Amino acid sequence: MDNRRILVVDDERPIADIIKFNLEKEGYKVFVAEDGQQAVNMTYEHKPDLIVLDIMLPIMDGFTVCKKLRENVSTPIIMLTAKEEEVDKVLGLELGADDYMTKPFSVRELMARVKANIRRANFLNSGLEGSGQVVKSGNLIIDLNRYEVRKGDTVLELTLREFELLKYLALHAEQVFSRETLLEEVWGYEYYGDVRTVDVTVRRLREKVEDDPSNAKYVQTKRGVGYYFRRI
Repeated sequence: MDNRRILVVDDERPIADIIKFNLEKEGYKVFVAEDGQQAVNMTYEHKPDLIVLDIMLPIMDGFTVCKKLRENVSTPIIMLTAKEEEVDKVLGLELGADDYMTKPFSVRELMARVKANIRRANFLNSGLEGSGQVVKSGNLIIDLNRYEVRKGDTVLELTLREFELLKYLALHAEQVFSRETLLEEVWGYEYYGDVRTVDVTVRRLREKVEDDPSNAKYVQTKRGVGYYFRRI
């Protein structure tokens, strides 16, 4: 049985109860918040290992909650939205969400995504990468053991997904990967979303690691193919 803590944030109690029931069947300890401010408070109080966050919330919407939490918290966030608008999905990812699902969703798929995100977060934080394994390129230093990225003397604040993507590309430097391959390898499960997810995460990553995001020197694009990491 898993003893990981999950915060479910949804003001539609029937939906929250269904998610809570299925998560508890898997052994997770589940907390439920019904508005945005409560979600922020409970995150700092309970320190969950993952957050399932609805967008449409009273007091403070999910976008605002995500943005606020990303100022201090790197906990994986799966956003739920009842909207089909692409702009909502993209905005959630740009604000730092690791994943998203559109309502109505498959409970089985949600459970798979929860497990995948927690497994990867646990692996990154466990120190299993090996002592002192570091990738260097120019003034960028990726410390795989400490789950830390530095540019010069500055420690960069990356989300789990941003770090995972950078790590994967850096460990396979100069190899070009399609968006579909990156979804499979970095997101870690059969992904039913679209490849725009990769593009948004790359854009966020470039904004943090590149001196000039519009003229990237580390995370580069191979037009018509995909992305790769350039060793300098």
